[in-house]
Amino acid sequence: MKLRIVVPLLVLASSIVGSPALAGSFTPPEGCTATLTVQSRGCYVANYYTCEKDNPGDKWRADFDQEGMFYLSKIDRETQWIESYDLNPTVKQTLDPNPADPANFSSLLSTGRDDFEFGLTKDNGEHTNVKGFDKLTGESVTIDGVTLQRTEFDYVETDDAGNELRKARGHEYISAEYRNFFSGQSEWWDGTQWLPLEGSPVQFYLPGEKGFAATQPIFECDAVMSEATPLERLWRASDGR
Repeated sequence: MKLRIVVPLLVLASSIVGSPALAGSFTPPEGCTATLTVQSRGCYVANYYTCEKDNPGDKWRADFDQEGMFYLSKIDRETQWIESYDLNPTVKQTLDPNPADPANFSSLLSTGRDDFEFGLTKDNGEHTNVKGFDKLTGESVTIDGVTLQRTEFDYVETDDAGNELRKARGHEYISAEYRNFFSGQSEWWDGTQWLPLEGSPVQFYLPGEKGFAATQPIFECDAVMSEATPLERLWRASDGR
C-alpha cells in the first residue's frame, strides 16, 4: 500500500474546479488523463482519471453535484480506499498501513465475496475503523451498453472505543473491465433512522463521446437538491470508492 498524492490538494482542486470545469469540462491535474465520465441518479456526475506518477492500477474519481466538486478519492487496483477528500471544508483521509483484512477486488470476482477490515485516519485527528463485506448477488445488468454485476454490501465504521459512527447497507454494481464499483440503491444510518439513497449509473461516456468530462449532473437534480440534507450530500457517491 503506497499512500501517495500527486499534487497538493489545493492545487489539484483549483485545477479541477476552475473556470474550464465550471463551464462544463473536467480537466485533470497535469500529468493525469481523464478516462471515464459517469452520470448517475441522485444528481451527481463522476469523472475518473489516472496519473503517471501513481502505482499501476491506481485511479482517481472527482464527484460533482450542481454546486461543484464535493468529493475526491483515490483507489488502487484492488479498490482499496487509498485516500479521499471531503471538500468545503477540505478534510483528507488516508488508509492506515497494514490493514487487518484489505479490500480485494480480485477475491470478490473469483470467489463472489470479499470481507474487509481496515483503519482510516483524517488530517483533523479523527481515527476510525471500518469492517464489512461485498458479495456478488449473481445478477448482471447492462446499463448504457456496459455490463455490470450487482453486489450486496454492508459495513460499519466505529471509533477506537468501538462506538458506531456510520453504517450502510444495500446494493452496488461492479465492472470487471473498469475494476471499479458504482453506486446503487443503499441505506445510510444517520444515528436515528435509515436514509435511502439511489445513485445508480445511467450513462457512461468515454473520451471523444459527447458528455465526456461533464461537470454538471443531469439526472434527478431538481428533486434531489430540493430535499437533500447535508448528510445525503456528503454521501451522494455512496460507494465511497
